[in-house]
Amino acid sequence: MTEPAMETVDSFGMTAERIFAEVWSRPVLSVRERRLLLLGLLVGQGLHDLLDVQLDVALRAGELNEAELREVVIFLTHYAGWARGAKLNDQVESLIERVRQDRRDRADPAG
Repeated sequence: MTEPAMETVDSFGMTAERIFAEVWSRPVLSVRERRLLLLGLLVGQGLHDLLDVQLDVALRAGELNEAELREVVIFLTHYAGWARGAKLNDQVESLIERVRQDRRDRADPAG
C-alpha cells in the first residue's frame, strides 16, 4: 500500500493573501491611513527591515510624499524614541535619494 503524498502548506502565502485581500481592502480606512498605522507599528517595534519595504511602497505608490515621510519621522521620533527615530530618518532619506536617482535614470536612459 502506498502512502498519500504529503501536501505542502504555504502558511505565509495564505496569511499574506488574507491580509491583502481582506484587511487592506476593508472600506472604512484608506490604504494611506493603513500604511501610516503600519509604519508607526513597525517603528515602535524596531522592525527596520519590514519598514524599508513599507516606506518604499508608500513613496512609490504616492500614498505619502517626501514631505509627509519626513513629518512621519518627526512625529514618530517623539513617541518611539530618538534611536528609532534616527534610524527611521536614515531610512527615509536614503529612500528619497534612491527614488530621485531612479527617476533621473528613467528620464535620461543614456546615463
